[in-house]
Amino acid sequence: MPSSEPDAPITSADVAKVASLARLRLDDAELERFTHQLADILGHAADLETLDLAGVEPMAHPIPLVNVLRPDVPGDLVDRDEALAQAPAAEDGQFRVPPVLGEAP
Repeated sequence: MPSSEPDAPITSADVAKVASLARLRLDDAELERFTHQLADILGHAADLETLDLAGVEPMAHPIPLVNVLRPDVPGDLVDRDEALAQAPAAEDGQFRVPPVLGEAP
């Protein structure tokens, strides 16, 4: 839908203003392309508004999500001394890590 039509959902001036607010520089070709793309998107949104959704239950996701993580089942434990032996530094039975910023070493 050309942006010069009075009933166009968005004009080149609208796109130029939004681009300016977002501090984006668009050349004339980009401005024309984005105006048409945004007009298509807004046209699709207008089509969706015409749908009768009276019996449709709201949803957060179009596909039911299933937890893909493994079950949290206790397994064999690693020996503490064996794990600490593989660490670059250990102290008093714990892993020694570099100090956090601002703390004395």
